[in-house]
Amino acid sequence: MTITPQWKDELRARITLSSVIQRTTKLTKAGREWKACCPFHSENTPSFTVSDDKGFYHCFGCGAHGDVISWMIEQRGLSFMDAIKELAAEAGMEVPAPDPVAAKKAEQRASLVDVTTAAQDWFVAQLSSDEGRAALDYLKGRGFSGATLREFGFGYAPEDKQALARALSRFDEAMLVETGMRIKTDDGSTYDRFRGRVMLPIHDARGRVIAFGGRILNKRDGVAKYLNSPDTPLFDKGRTLYNLHRAAPASRQSGRVIVVEGYMDVVALAQAGFADAVAPLGTALTETQLEMLWRMVERPVLCFDGDAAGHKAAMRAIGRALPLLRPARTLGIVRLPAGLDPDDLIREKGAGAMEALLAEPASLLDTLWEYERDAAPLSTPEAKAGLKARLMEHVETIADSDIRALYRRELLDRFSAYAYPPRSARRQGRGVQRGGWQGARPVIAPLSPGAREALGKLAAGGARSALLDAVLAGFLRHPQCIAPHVEALSRLARHDPKAAPAIESLIELSETLDSRAPNAISPPQGIPAPPVDNRYAFLREGTTPDEAREELAEAVALLVERPALEAALAATIARFDSDPEGSFAEQARLREQLTTVDERLKAFGRRKAAPAADRDTPGSAGASAGAPAGGSDETAPAAGDHPNSATGEMD
Repeated sequence: MTITPQWKDELRARITLSSVIQRTTKLTKAGREWKACCPFHSENTPSFTVSDDKGFYHCFGCGAHGDVISWMIEQRGLSFMDAIKELAAEAGMEVPAPDPVAAKKAEQRASLVDVTTAAQDWFVAQLSSDEGRAALDYLKGRGFSGATLREFGFGYAPEDKQALARALSRFDEAMLVETGMRIKTDDGSTYDRFRGRVMLPIHDARGRVIAFGGRILNKRDGVAKYLNSPDTPLFDKGRTLYNLHRAAPASRQSGRVIVVEGYMDVVALAQAGFADAVAPLGTALTETQLEMLWRMVERPVLCFDGDAAGHKAAMRAIGRALPLLRPARTLGIVRLPAGLDPDDLIREKGAGAMEALLAEPASLLDTLWEYERDAAPLSTPEAKAGLKARLMEHVETIADSDIRALYRRELLDRFSAYAYPPRSARRQGRGVQRGGWQGARPVIAPLSPGAREALGKLAAGGARSALLDAVLAGFLRHPQCIAPHVEALSRLARHDPKAAPAIESLIELSETLDSRAPNAISPPQGIPAPPVDNRYAFLREGTTPDEAREELAEAVALLVERPALEAALAATIARFDSDPEGSFAEQARLREQLTTVDERLKAFGRRKAAPAADRDTPGSAGASAGAPAGGSDETAPAAGDHPNSATGEMD
């Protein structure tokens, strides 16, 4: 099936955008357009506009933008093809026909939905019958209101093995088996799959009943407490999230989506006011389900029971997520108090306790570190080495190179701090250098001649106009700051070959320093200090190590971010032919981020230049004795002269 741009243009022309949006969002006429409080974020003053003439909506607050197709995808949570089909039916258009095999499968799925819909109606009716009284009492005993029972479509499946077949006799036996409602034995006989169970319908993203889940009322040996439909032409448990059709619109308002372990947890949360919850269906979260969650929000919040099984479930989810991580795509992790599930917590402590936990989820990285750290005692070198090996195994599964490097650096830093705590005896009386700069850290290995030569050239670089040059000189002046930024500096070296020798020499310098000695405030012995540049704290005389460390970290973050965004943009452009709509939206987002980074680079320079100008004014209290009184060399670059890339050079 091919949906051409011309066909989509015709579809948009036949649908009035405002009429579709008004079904879920109150619009107010404003001239030729419409206004409303944005449905994609919370606000009190309307910044969301809808233009029927132009065929798009736009929010000036959060930047949400799109046409009627993207509205159905973003607000309703539909897939692209489901949105197309629903709009086409409304517009009276024929969706381009697929190949005959696909058409036959689509027709088959449509007829199977009739079976599951009829089964749902029958289950609901049985819950109100005398036979369903025990099931109804059970649900009321769990505190579910009548409104909740109706909203989620609770029903009851009688014990009789042939009850459903009699009720749905208008459908062929083969269809009942194909939808998973009936089981066919080896001898050819059939019987109802769900018996003596409270029933709950499972919907697809369009809200159609495609499967069922059932909870047994009377526990019996060898019988599962919960039973779901098998995979069918309608239902793939690895590609379905329970309650997605309700949670997707709710998540647009809340800005989050909660993932719990079971559908009863979803129902309990919904009754307590948390409408943005979903659950997998009897399996750990799959890659497809994670992608579905990330289409809704950047950081889905996974909520697990506070027992050992909950911890293992969290780690299984993290293991699936790590290879898929990329910028602005992560997970939040909430672990409930021991022995409690969401329903228990809400009943015992109220919805406020749940909200407090959801407001401060642990990061994916923190959860990974804490789980592996606490997995076994670390009383021997072998145990510590095992912890490091497990952490690095996780890191190596991350596909995104930038995120992989950041995880490696962070986890290794935590491992070093935990496994090798500083010893006070080692901090005293070690490696005092004679004739070197006061405060320099002891050197435990000599620099290579090439590194010493490169650092000497860096120190003698003179007046600096490029931010990268200034940052490298700052690291030479404050070598204790190099180690935390080795990964970032390595990426900058790959991006800017001209700066590579100086960067590699700085990294070598970092490796020669004793990491357990006091902080240095100067370069090593035998290398002159870089010239003072009052525009930057890290090149200014008298700067404290903490002040230098903070400003260097800010500068490095800016320098690294732009090349990463440029690489991501290039990759997105490369996949335009295979995914034009997704690529276009991603390009717009990345270009906006690039603009923001450029503005931050300019602001960084202006912010540093202002106090520098004050210091260099003749007679000012902060003027440096060695700095020119007002020379142009010490003034901030103009906005157009600020670095537009990692090298600080103009395009």
